[in-house]
Amino acid sequence: MAGVAAGPTVRVSYGFGRIPRDGAHGGMVKLQRLHARFPNQRWRFNVLYLVSSRLPPGAEALLPLIRSGRVALVWNQNGVAYPAWHGPGWEETNAPMARMLAAATCVVYQSEFCRATADRFLGPATVPSEILYNAVDTTTFTPAARKARNDGLVILVGGTQDLRYRFATALEAFTLIARHRRDARMIVTGRLWWGGGDATAEARRLLAASGVGDRVRLLGPYTQADAPAVYGRADLLLHCKVNDPSPGLVIEALACGLPVVYSSTGGTPELVGPDAGIGVPGESGFERDVPPDPHRLADAILQVAERRGELAEAARQRAVERFDLAPWLARHGEIFERVTARARADA
Repeated sequence: MAGVAAGPTVRVSYGFGRIPRDGAHGGMVKLQRLHARFPNQRWRFNVLYLVSSRLPPGAEALLPLIRSGRVALVWNQNGVAYPAWHGPGWEETNAPMARMLAAATCVVYQSEFCRATADRFLGPATVPSEILYNAVDTTTFTPAARKARNDGLVILVGGTQDLRYRFATALEAFTLIARHRRDARMIVTGRLWWGGGDATAEARRLLAASGVGDRVRLLGPYTQADAPAVYGRADLLLHCKVNDPSPGLVIEALACGLPVVYSSTGGTPELVGPDAGIGVPGESGFERDVPPDPHRLADAILQVAERRGELAEAARQRAVERFDLAPWLARHGEIFERVTARARADA
């Protein structure tokens, strides 16, 4: 499928006047990758591609145009709001997504978990739909050259620390690891932001109380351009988020040859599979988020450390075979051709 591109009759808009060249994160990264193959059209577009986790301002104002049949909506559905992480008002947050999904010509779900939760909280799609996992450029995200190192076991806690339990659980697991591995260190990336504001001060208090704060580095936010080098500094990824719908962070880590220790909830198990890491079972309901047990996470980390070479190879292979960017772009080209052909036939 690599090399398939949409024809000249396909004109795609992503709902934004401009797609940034760099500095993006989350859903905008997908749009950057698509824009490079299918340039963003501000006018006279016939396909509108919207990502639920990165909606442009005023997206619902386009509904009449979509319903008129002049523009096909390809709706990329990520996660939904639910009581555990969102709290009161989750229904209002979901309502615009439900309306857009109902108006779509085609729905792309980022994981089976995304489909299941969308069916539950937004309503099932009544149009053609499929699972299309997030993708990674496996020529840019590659395993680092692993020369003889003297820095011991390096654990990466990546992404943005926007939930207190993600940081606190990782730190508790690392504290347990530190008892067994005097050479262990942990890198924490992203802004520390929970409880409605900057949580850096609280994070530093937790580090001080842990007794291992001198072995933990708060790296702060990083760009997509910096990401491969960040992964290259670590031996494994520790991902504690509960019910994560389809984390691009995990796919990037796999491409860089990092095995993953994770909460075995949400869409993450679909990404890691049986051979590229170890999942820690946990409660996966929607009324409360229960983080994975730190003791079980620590045990899993020690197991991964012992088998790192084998698991790292499996991680890289899985990323190349299942999440490479080229087939992902090619599939989008096929979808765009299909929905525009259908619109021409209906005209």
